[in-house]
Amino acid sequence: MADRVTVIGWDGSPLTDAARSALSAATLVAGAAHHLALPEAPARAERIRLGSVALAARRIAAHRGTAVVLADGDPGFFGVVRTLRAPEFGLEVEVVPAVSSVAAAFARAGMPWDDAQIVVAHPRTLRRAVNVCRAHPKVAVLTSPGVGPAELGLLLDGVHRTFVICEELGTDRERVTVVTSDKAADHTWRDPNVVISIGGSASGDHGWISGRDPGPVRGWALPDPEYGPGLHEGESGRLRGAQLARLGPRVGDLVWDIGSGSGAFATEAARFGAAVIAVDRDADACARTTAAARRHGVQLQTVHGTAPHILENLPEPDVVRIGGGGAAVVSAVADRRPERIVTHAGTRDEAERIGRDLAEHEYRVECALLQSVELDTRDWTERERTITFLLCGRR
Repeated sequence: MADRVTVIGWDGSPLTDAARSALSAATLVAGAAHHLALPEAPARAERIRLGSVALAARRIAAHRGTAVVLADGDPGFFGVVRTLRAPEFGLEVEVVPAVSSVAAAFARAGMPWDDAQIVVAHPRTLRRAVNVCRAHPKVAVLTSPGVGPAELGLLLDGVHRTFVICEELGTDRERVTVVTSDKAADHTWRDPNVVISIGGSASGDHGWISGRDPGPVRGWALPDPEYGPGLHEGESGRLRGAQLARLGPRVGDLVWDIGSGSGAFATEAARFGAAVIAVDRDADACARTTAAARRHGVQLQTVHGTAPHILENLPEPDVVRIGGGGAAVVSAVADRRPERIVTHAGTRDEAERIGRDLAEHEYRVECALLQSVELDTRDWTERERTITFLLCGRR
C-alpha cells in the first residue's frame, strides 16, 4: 500500500505550497492529461492517466511509495475522495482542496448558489438529473462526456429553462455561454463543463439551509380548502394522503398526475421535490393546477389533452396517479411500466376490473376499501361520509 496518498484539487490557480511539497515527493502521480502536464509534476514519478478512478485506486493501493492524485475543483465534492476512501481499497488520504467547479460556475455567472440543487449527470442518472431541473428553479449539473448540455436540453422538451454553460473552467480555454434549454442541442460543447439550469420562481425566503428550502407550509395531504372550492371526490385530502403514501414521490422522480382536477395531488407531489406532469382534458383544470402550484411555490408542467392518447409523447414516468379515465387509461399507463400506479374506484366491480388489468401487466395489486366520516365536533354528528376503493399496483 502507498505510504502516503495526497489528493490535490486544481482550479487553474497556482498550486499552494502544500500541493507543491506533496508533488515534489511523489513517486506516483495520477490525474487527467492536463494535470499530468503541469510543470510541478515530477518527471521521475510513475504516471496514471485517470479514466476509471477505481482502477487507479487499485494501482495506488499496490504502489510502494508516495502517491498524489490531481483532480479538478474540490476533490471531496462529488470527487475522487469518496472512491479512494472506499473500504475495498483501504486508503487513507490527505486532501488539499480547491474551489469546486460548482462554486466557480456560479461565480462566473455572478449568482448565489446556497439555494441550488446540485446533481451529477452520467448515463445512469441523466433522467433523474433532468427531473430535478424540471422540479427546481436553480440546479447545477455536473456533466460527463456524452451526457452534457445537449442531452439535458433535449430531455427537457416542453419545459423552458435558461442554461449557463461553463466549459473547461480554470483553463485558458474557459468559456461561459448563456442559451435557452431548447437551443442547447444546436451547439457542440467541450468537456468538462458545468450547466446551471435556471427557470421558474423560488418559494419563500432563503438563507438558513442549503439546497431546497422545506417551504412555509407544514404537513402534507393539506385540507381541501387549500385548493379552493369544487374538488372532485377523488381529490379529497384523506384519499390524497393515502395515494401519496403509496406512490412515495421523491427528488429525481417524474410523476404523472392524470386527471389533475384542481391540482391538489400534483402540487403535493411537487412539494416532495418530484418533477410532475399534470394532465387534464379540461383547460380550466389545467389553469387551476397551474395556479395551485404557483400559490404553493412549486414547479410543474401541465398538459392539456385526453388520456390515453396524450400520454404517448410524454417522458417516462417513475410513478403515476390516475384520477380518471377508466380501464383504458390504466392499461396505457401500465404499458409504460412505471414503478407504481395508484388509482381509485367508486364500485367493487370497477375496482375488480382495474385490479385484473394491473395484474395482467404483472403488477402486484393492493386494494383497500377506505371509508371516511367527517364529524361536526360541536355536537359530534356526522357531516359527510365517503367510501372509495384505493388500488395500488407495484411493479
